Amino acid sequence: MSGTRNTQVFDLSTSNLRELNSRLQNEGPDAAWEIQNPVGRHALAVGLTQPISVTIDGHAGYYAAGMNQRANVVITGNAGQGVGENMMSGSVHVKGNASSSAGATAHGGLLVIDGDAGARCGISIKGADIVVRGSVGHMSAFMAQSGNLVVCGDAGDALGDSLYETRIFVRGNVKGLGADCEEKEMTPEDLAILTSLLSKAGVTDISPSEFRLFGSARKLYHFRVDNASAY
Repeated sequence: MSGTRNTQVFDLSTSNLRELNSRLQNEGPDAAWEIQNPVGRHALAVGLTQPISVTIDGHAGYYAAGMNQRANVVITGNAGQGVGENMMSGSVHVKGNASSSAGATAHGGLLVIDGDAGARCGISIKGADIVVRGSVGHMSAFMAQSGNLVVCGDAGDALGDSLYETRIFVRGNVKGLGADCEEKEMTPEDLAILTSLLSKAGVTDISPSEFRLFGSARKLYHFRVDNASAY
């Protein structure tokens, strides 16, 4: 089935998910797909390795666009748990809200969430960039190792718990910081990174100067008996 401008249309009301993912995973570069009637199905557009464009026209369930490499995936509705999980490169754009563990363990690429994200957003990210226009839930960036988390709204409790070297930029209020996370002075390098990420995410109505920076206090890298209660 083909749509206009060489966009291939796949209707999940008449075809199955296994067929969809198989076709997407075997697609060549520069292809464009529109997925209709997703109705919250899980594991949509997972494991993509080519620079293709995929639009999911509606709500997605768990692990949408997981393990993405090079593809650009847009979800026009909300996304369930683990959207963009273990992403390596490419981009994922959620135009609604995202549930818990958005971008979990992602090694690279850009995840943009126009609404709010649930608990543990960016948990254990290893190089990805995440921009959330709204707020994030508790324990976001838990054990985050590298990359950047930008929150244009508020952050829940235990932000950055057991953080390594990920930068966390927050514009709104922070309910509480996790173990070994502290507020840091924004350097010109940090400001340049934040400015670039806001631009890439299409956030043009918010000034980078409105954000605060949080990072690792670097006290939990090695075990110390004085810090035993924090482990």
